[in-house]
Amino acid sequence: MERPTSPGGPRRPVPAAALLAAVLTAAAFCAGDALARVYPFGPRTRDVNDLGNQYVPFHAHLWDLLHGRADGGLLVNWQSGYGSSFLPDLGTYLSSPFAPLVALFPRDGIDLAVYAITVLKTASAAAAMAWLLLTLRPGRWWAASLLGAAYALCGWSVADASYNPMWLDGLVALPLLCLAGEWTIARRRPAAGVLVVALAWTANFYTGYMATLGAGLVLLLRLTLSGPPRRRALATAGRAALGVVLGTGLAAPLVTVVYFGTRHAYPGRVREFAPVGSEDLLARLLPATYGWGSPALYVGVTALLLALALPFHRAVPSRVRVGWTLLVLAVTLSLQWTPTHLVWHAFATPQGSPYRQTFVLCGLLVIAAWHTLSYGPPPWRPLAAAAGLLALITALASRSELVRGATWTVLALATAGALGGLALLRRADTGRRGRAPAALAVVLLLGAQAGEVAATSAVASRQRLAHLDDYAPWGQRQQGQAAAIAGADDWPRHRTDPGREQTVANDPMLVGGQGAQYYSSLTSDVLSRTLTALGGGWTSRGRGVQSLDNAVTDVVFSVGARVYSPPDPHQDPQDASPDPGPPTVSHRAVPPLVTVRAAPARTPFGPSPYRNQEMLLGSRVYTVPRIAVHDDTGRPAPGRRVGSGSALTRPAVTASCPAGSQVYLWAPHFSGRARLDGAAGDVRFRFAQPRARAAMEPLGRAPASGGVRIALTPDRPGVVPGGAIGCLDTGRLRTAAARLTATGATEVTVSDGTLRARLPAGSRGVAVVAAPRIAGWRCATGDAPARPAGSYHGLIAVPLDGGSTSLTCTFRPPGLRLGTAVGGASLLTSALLGALGAVRRRRAPAPPATARPPERVTTASRPRP
Repeated sequence: MERPTSPGGPRRPVPAAALLAAVLTAAAFCAGDALARVYPFGPRTRDVNDLGNQYVPFHAHLWDLLHGRADGGLLVNWQSGYGSSFLPDLGTYLSSPFAPLVALFPRDGIDLAVYAITVLKTASAAAAMAWLLLTLRPGRWWAASLLGAAYALCGWSVADASYNPMWLDGLVALPLLCLAGEWTIARRRPAAGVLVVALAWTANFYTGYMATLGAGLVLLLRLTLSGPPRRRALATAGRAALGVVLGTGLAAPLVTVVYFGTRHAYPGRVREFAPVGSEDLLARLLPATYGWGSPALYVGVTALLLALALPFHRAVPSRVRVGWTLLVLAVTLSLQWTPTHLVWHAFATPQGSPYRQTFVLCGLLVIAAWHTLSYGPPPWRPLAAAAGLLALITALASRSELVRGATWTVLALATAGALGGLALLRRADTGRRGRAPAALAVVLLLGAQAGEVAATSAVASRQRLAHLDDYAPWGQRQQGQAAAIAGADDWPRHRTDPGREQTVANDPMLVGGQGAQYYSSLTSDVLSRTLTALGGGWTSRGRGVQSLDNAVTDVVFSVGARVYSPPDPHQDPQDASPDPGPPTVSHRAVPPLVTVRAAPARTPFGPSPYRNQEMLLGSRVYTVPRIAVHDDTGRPAPGRRVGSGSALTRPAVTASCPAGSQVYLWAPHFSGRARLDGAAGDVRFRFAQPRARAAMEPLGRAPASGGVRIALTPDRPGVVPGGAIGCLDTGRLRTAAARLTATGATEVTVSDGTLRARLPAGSRGVAVVAAPRIAGWRCATGDAPARPAGSYHGLIAVPLDGGSTSLTCTFRPPGLRLGTAVGGASLLTSALLGALGAVRRRRAPAPPATARPPERVTTASRPRP
């Protein structure tokens, strides 16, 4: 029967084991990237998918905040989405205790900073797991290091979390939470346990939640195996539950803000969970396999063999063998069953990979492997049984398409190294030939582990680049954009938009400026719907809103400077010029951030973005003509459908516009190129159902004849809407802008979550702030009390009575007050419980000098150093 060890197990080897695990992990991680020749060890970028689009830009914004260079603060990010709530993003992407380390790197080294933090998090997970293993049972300290590294470099880590760095906080949290469970069993360090829970949920509440579930399962198994009286077991479980409640309560100021932020976010895609086939599930146990939508269960051949040998290792007590084996099997099955899948993911199937809890199972496999090894290296019979199971797994997995040619080479070498090392370790335990077998075993096991991890990581890096979007790290292009923006920036007198030719989806945070661009899981519903109604484009099914190059919306949102960059050679190598030149900047006279309208908005947006823009502007400036869509033979296109799959080869759109007017094309469901006859070049439209919607684009000036012909070159099936062409009268727009400037605010100041404006005397109607009316804004005029802000077609609106000349709007993210109250109550409760515990310990009688030392784990074979 297994009994809990005293916390910390054998004290002396723990620091050495943790340090060795961290060093092994960092070395193998970097070796894998060097083998794949990815940044910073080669020419290939590692900024794939959301790493380049979200996480690097968010860390760049954090760098700016820490150095006092950002527009905004913890409450409002004024650079993105024309003003977005930042605290939910902070709690989702940047609340890790590792994140502030970006401040130690230069600004143009932001990619290196994120990489270094990723390596540091992974190494910390290895150290924490080595610490946990030696706490659970005494054993060889270097073996704990090896298995700690196996956990930190599991398939989930190198294939999925390495480019989702905030998930790695959950990888660190799982062994720390299990340690907190051990402290609870031993009735020690209750305050530390609460802080560990709070830190896990604050660093990344999503994976922190999964790690808490996993640690809870480990604690329940430990209590079952140690067999304490029922009353003591219930008391221990109660203390653990109280610690979780208090810890999550301390994290509530961030957790509640993130929760309410998701409630107000643009709805993502609803997915139904579909488990992968058993051959794919088994294939991900093997090295050098990759599959985006399958659970990356790889933990290394050594750890896998030891875990498979556990049921057959008779030196391990039967209850331990049965308990850990059943727990691993149960959690494996829970990955594939819809009800338990939903429990793991907080009752919502994620839009991306549906196996984000895989790291918990990897941790359990490593702990099971440690129980096998800590009772002595398995003899040949359990090792042969484990090898047989591995062979069966390999045979079944060979039917999976996820197994590649490299898998067999890496698997063969790793298996030979693991079996040879374990056999030598067994021989060393029997006392044969002194220390030589033990030393050779260490070399074989550590070498096999490092080699197969490096190969697996390299395969994952290569496969990600082949299957996911990727973006170039900071370089000459971003440097030129940042310099152009800095030269034109005059916030808050006007906004400077980084431009339509974006480098990543969060250009304003990466290179500066204040634009519409914003990509987050928390992109507000009102922002996405408002910009869509105005003709804006988006990606990520509406959560990645883009810049809109339109003169009317520039006036409405006070965009006084706009950057025009050449096409990104990394994204569009065919469009890239060999000598693109530096970015250029256009300037426009625009009204201030706060303008005054005569009456509140009563008519909702309609289907035409041109008319919707006019409603926001308050003036009629467009002519929206009838259009015709023809193929290259002159025949009308049925339903205005274009692209492959129809009879159209080179379709064209024709209409009549006033001479000299600015011609815009709005074709949200068209993908390809469009060119206005007489214009200098093509304009790219990007539509992909249902991921991306094309933005309205300016094509040029209407000729003197007024006849407009737009040639289309579609690259996929699409549709041109009836009101696709808008003809902008730029003279009327200048008049409208001058009127809004004359009646608008005379002075505007912005400081984080507070905006103040000075209005002309006698202003009546509605004051409109050129920022989306996201939940949390409250405004007041003069000395009046603040009230929730109104909405003017999705923008912040405040009624005016003509008697006040000042306007103050303040922002507090929804859930902050509730979270602060819960956090304060948790802190007070923790302090009171700590004080009561201290009083009890003082009043407790001292133990007699002949007291029996704490009981250690009983073993069936002698423990090894």
